[in-house]
Amino acid sequence: MASLHIANTVSDLIQGDVQEHLPLERIPLAGDVLGLGTTSGWDNGELTFLCDDPASRQPVHTRVYKSEPHNGGLRLLEPGPGLQHFPFACFSADATGLRRPVPPALLSGAADRPLQAVVAEAIAAMTAEGLLEPAPIYGLRLLSRWSGLVITVASKLCLGQRRRNQGLASLQPLAAGPEGLQASIYELLPHFRLSAEDPGDPADPIRWLSDSLQWEGCGFYDTAPELGRVTVPVPEAHLHLHGCSTDLRHGGHLLHDHPATALAAIDWLVLYPLQEIITLGADLAVRDLSWRQGEAQFSVVNQGSLDASEVGVAVVVNDRYSGHRYLRLPWLGAGEAERVTMPLPLPAGSHRLEVIVDPERNILEEESRRANNRQILELELGE
Repeated sequence: MASLHIANTVSDLIQGDVQEHLPLERIPLAGDVLGLGTTSGWDNGELTFLCDDPASRQPVHTRVYKSEPHNGGLRLLEPGPGLQHFPFACFSADATGLRRPVPPALLSGAADRPLQAVVAEAIAAMTAEGLLEPAPIYGLRLLSRWSGLVITVASKLCLGQRRRNQGLASLQPLAAGPEGLQASIYELLPHFRLSAEDPGDPADPIRWLSDSLQWEGCGFYDTAPELGRVTVPVPEAHLHLHGCSTDLRHGGHLLHDHPATALAAIDWLVLYPLQEIITLGADLAVRDLSWRQGEAQFSVVNQGSLDASEVGVAVVVNDRYSGHRYLRLPWLGAGEAERVTMPLPLPAGSHRLEVIVDPERNILEEESRRANNRQILELELGE
């Protein structure tokens, strides 16, 4: 059974949780590894996980391609140091043993139909025939041809970090609200068009790329999209698909439900029933708070599974938040700790010393996991 690991969720990303990171080198790529993701605000783009040959019975390897937001171009990522870290990524273990090829008869009438409907019907038919096990999330790989295709590529998707409390971005397209019409998160991203010819319309906001209309895709079909695990948490948004043109010229998030997208054929489709879901996240904590000889000492610990960046720490004396001390840790890797010594002279008497990590709540930890984000020390100092 191949588990599915989710570093953050799509819901967290939309809400602006962009200070948690999963480095590429922590994703095992030996075998048939399903996955997709979005890069950080420093290095924007979309991730597509392509397997050497999903139909092969021989050992295979998975490669990760990053699409660029300025032109939809592709770059092969290699594990190693640098900016190759992702606030959202989901990936499986080697899923070779879970491959369930869809019979060609179920794909023969795919032309001009919504891709999500074709996938849903294949899941239902194969489950009914005992060819596919029921699962909460299905991975999928496919080779598809399109009459027209619109893609997006993340560019400051992490706008949400500054927008999430301002009502400027929503999940629904053009939803009316107190601030007037609101754009969906995908409407805020650069769009690109693939078609046989350049429409040549200077007023068209969608930039034409090329006539590369055969695409290999990798993605997920979530049976409960409202949970926002790997798809946007809106009704019927089951399918999240990234892909690359087979000539490796372009890549990105396939807008399979866009009005200008039209499916021509599905050459092959493989489904993977994923039963176990593991959510990854940072878990910040304050430990070992002490005060001696005019100094406060404590440790800031990341006991979670994702790295954290720009970690804020507030030191408050006697509940005087207006006069608190503040510091910021640029990076705190998963499993790492930072020991802090801060000059803090205190007069004789009773004092209450409190240290809070991530006081702005920029990292969206569950409330049940935030109890360790602060530590309090009561002091009684003599003359």
